[in-house]
Amino acid sequence: MLAKLSAFALAGIDAVPVEVEVDVAAGLPKTVLVGLPELAVRESVHRIERALVNLGYHRPTGRVVINLAPADLRKDAGAFDLPIALGLLVATGQVRPDQLADWAAAGELALDGAVRPVKGALSIALAARDRGLKRLLVPRENAREAAVVGEVEVFAADTLADAVGLVTGRVAVDPVAYRPEDEAARLNRYDVDFAEVRGQEFAKRAMVLAAAGGHNLLMIGSPGGGKSMLSKRLPTILPPLTPAESLETTRVYSAVGRLPPGEALLSVRPFRSPHHTISDAGMVGGGTVPQPGEISLAHRGVLFLDELPEFSRRSLEVLRQPLEEGSVTISRASGSTTFPADFILVAAMNPCPCGFLGDAKRACKCSPVAVERYMGRLSGPLLDRIDLHVEVPAVPFEELTAAADGTSSAAMRDRVLAARGRQRDRFGGDGRLLNGRMTGRLVRRHCALDAAAEGALRAAMEGLGLSARAHDRILRVARTAADLAGADRVEAGHVAEAVGYRTLDRKLWMR
Repeated sequence: MLAKLSAFALAGIDAVPVEVEVDVAAGLPKTVLVGLPELAVRESVHRIERALVNLGYHRPTGRVVINLAPADLRKDAGAFDLPIALGLLVATGQVRPDQLADWAAAGELALDGAVRPVKGALSIALAARDRGLKRLLVPRENAREAAVVGEVEVFAADTLADAVGLVTGRVAVDPVAYRPEDEAARLNRYDVDFAEVRGQEFAKRAMVLAAAGGHNLLMIGSPGGGKSMLSKRLPTILPPLTPAESLETTRVYSAVGRLPPGEALLSVRPFRSPHHTISDAGMVGGGTVPQPGEISLAHRGVLFLDELPEFSRRSLEVLRQPLEEGSVTISRASGSTTFPADFILVAAMNPCPCGFLGDAKRACKCSPVAVERYMGRLSGPLLDRIDLHVEVPAVPFEELTAAADGTSSAAMRDRVLAARGRQRDRFGGDGRLLNGRMTGRLVRRHCALDAAAEGALRAAMEGLGLSARAHDRILRVARTAADLAGADRVEAGHVAEAVGYRTLDRKLWMR
């Protein structure tokens, strides 16, 4: 008897429809699994057979052929256990075929029949909706995540017996309900605040500029100046995470199995801080079956790279395409996979190997050659994609012990929202195009300078020896400074402020 059931395979962060076909016929006992299954799927046959027996169901005694179509798509996860088991029950006459007509299923089985969670439940639910399926059966741990997709009824199963009871109608339960108000209560609530940061007003202003215009930021300073503390608070002043952005980011975390327990959607903007020993595949994603990397986990949030020169040259150079395009494409012999990677890059570094070059209280022990070699680890093309270079000096004792709090994240976020509103009016669309992403054509159109501003820019370019590549970067930052000030045109003061954020171009670390 032939049985068919809908299932899904993950391809990157997307779910691709797979039809599970199970045929049981007379003959010598043998089970054949075809359809390009990887090892985890091939091993599922043994798990499923023992789960059926241990729950009291009849095990097929003849020749069993299980086909996972399409045949040219790799299947590499345990999510096929549950649909294969249900297909075997239909093929052996223990469940009627019509009872599985509108169902899709995903889940891994334990030997005792328990249903274990799987990766990518949100993408599976989205694919089930797009395919017109009405009901989806998933492990209980994945149920709230899948229920976010409202057009599909999601049912949770703890065991294979529960799943059989649900599809046959012997167990009557309501579909899992998604309550947006529960997620809204946690949305955009952060445990840190800029009010906790003492001093560093210049760096805080740079953070506001970065958040308002989507500019990448590099902080340079001696150890203990607060670079990491500042970076961790940047998500708190970004615009509130919208439901659509939360859905985008949650799909990435769901596909790699990193969604926080109990959360149906990510409630705050991601902040990722990989160690400098990370590989290029860990940074951008990769593997035989491509998986998202750190830059995709930072989608719609912040990627923080501490001790920037300590990262391998290859791990840094692979950032160049994502920083320009907001996505990364990974190509393999079997095809290409594109992952989202729209993030703000925040990097931190010492001014020299020992960290104390330019420090007023501690002497630097590095030779000029060592400093030059240290700075030379950063390539020009990478620095060309960082708009803001900021010095972060040590905080004076008086500011550290001040009774008053610093500027709060809420106050800083209000300024960011006002500036982003001006950009949305200027560029149109959904507000995703920001000053930091302007092309050269848009820079010329929206950053026209009056005589005074042009004179200030000319003086900076010639007097400070700034590179040609810094020209457009200065104009982008100046445009954001004007938006924060509510100005329609870029003025000389905005240009002067933008020039102040070109520390590396001016070689201030060599003073």
